[in-house]
Parts: sequence; structure tokens; C-alpha cells
Amino acid sequence: MEHSSAGLQSNTMKKSLSKRINIFLSLDPEILQGYFNPQDHAPLYRRQLSNEFELYILNSVRPARRNTKVCFKISYRSEAQAQYAEPLVYAIRRHFSEAKDIMSGSFENFRRRTFKLLFVSLSVVMVTHWMLPVLLHEKEENLLHTGLTNSLDVFSWVILWKPIDRLIFYWNPFLKDISLFERLEKSEVDIVQIEE
Repeated sequence: MEHSSAGLQSNTMKKSLSKRINIFLSLDPEILQGYFNPQDHAPLYRRQLSNEFELYILNSVRPARRNTKVCFKISYRSEAQAQYAEPLVYAIRRHFSEAKDIMSGSFENFRRRTFKLLFVSLSVVMVTHWMLPVLLHEKEENLLHTGLTNSLDVFSWVILWKPIDRLIFYWNPFLKDISLFERLEKSEVDIVQIEE
């Protein structure tokens, strides 16, 4: 009975993780300064996020699935702190919008390079398969022709393996990161005042 209740609790936890992730932030001045790069003296909404803060956000959304919604829960104690909510949200959205654009550019470069590699590999395979019958006339020994043809088939598989492997398996992490950055950019924001 205990085992089945643990399994039920695990399934419930997985279902709750897949629907919504809340990231808790505070507008307390001491905590707020830690969200930004201390070397950046631009207005708050234009500042770079600190590496630790970005890592906190990315670690918070690590269990996210493709349909998971992300929500920032921002708390403040006074109206003086509440004025920083909008610049903080703008800085976060701008940061992840830029990250999404960079990742999209990397994905386009990856696709372009992989298709070029596939085209070059196919060209080499086609040229070598075309040249073999020209180089070996029908008068040649059949055993030599068969051996070279088999070697050429192995060479063709080897040269085509990497581009096909990259096209099939390597694109998913790019799309996952792009989707995650887009959800962070367009995430919901709940601003809540904490009663003292």
C-alpha cells in the first residue's frame, strides 16, 4: 500500500511540474541589487542580469516541459519597492528575448552548416559512384569490381553518417532552449504585496 501511494505521489508531482512553474522574486532593495550585474550602471530596466540570477531562473525552469507555463511571483512590502516591479520585469523579458534571438541564430547556423555538409557528402558519394564504372571497364575482373563497389558503399555510409546523425538528433536541444526562452520572455507576472 505504501509503495502505491508513493507512486501516486510521484505521478501527482510530475503532473504539477508539467503544468506550471512559479519563480519567486522580491523587490527588497538588498535582494533586488543581486538580480543585476553590479558593474552595469544603466537605468534599472536596461541593466544586464547577473549570472547568478540568470542561473537561478534557468534552474527553476529546468523541469519544464513544452506545455509548462512559467509565472514570476514578485513580492514587495511598500509602495516605494513596488515601483521597481515593472523595470525588473522589463529587464528579465529583454534578457530572455535577446537569449532567444541568439539561440535562433545559432540554430540557423547549425542547420545551414549541416545541410552544406550533407550536400558535400552526397556530392562526393555520387561522384565516386559515377566514376567507378568509368574507371573499371567491363573487361576488368569481376572480383575487383565487387570489392571496390563494397568499399565504396562503406565509404558512402561513413561520409554520410555525421550529417544525417546531426540532422536527426542534434536539433532538438536548440528548439527546446528557444521554446524555453520564449516562455520566459512572455511569462505571466503576479505582483503581490506582503502585509507587515
